[in-house]
Amino acid sequence: MANFFILKGLEYDLKKILRRRGLEKQGEVQKYIDSKVLEYCEPYVPKRENFLIASGKEQTIVGSGEVRYRTLYARRWYYMPANFQEAPQRGNYWFERMKQRYKKQILEGAVGVAKRNTT
Repeated sequence: MANFFILKGLEYDLKKILRRRGLEKQGEVQKYIDSKVLEYCEPYVPKRENFLIASGKEQTIVGSGEVRYRTLYARRWYYMPANFQEAPQRGNYWFERMKQRYKKQILEGAVGVAKRNTT
């Protein structure tokens, strides 16, 4: 015979739980992820005079969940193959290629930030 119980009317404050772990909008976990994405993407971003790399740092609001590279040529360089300096590491689809290498590290770090926030 199995023992079980039913919870009726469990009360909780979701916002408080998310805030406690740093998971709210603009929270510590999202800030960590955004900053690591910028850091790890840098060696993959095409580089001529550093304008594209600098635009990522200037145009991104760390914690927003959106990393932005804004130059006249950012979209073209992201999607179209070209002959970049320090190729093949620097080149198109830099976010996707960075993610293949560092996704696990970023996620593990985010878990660490969330755990650290509970103490």
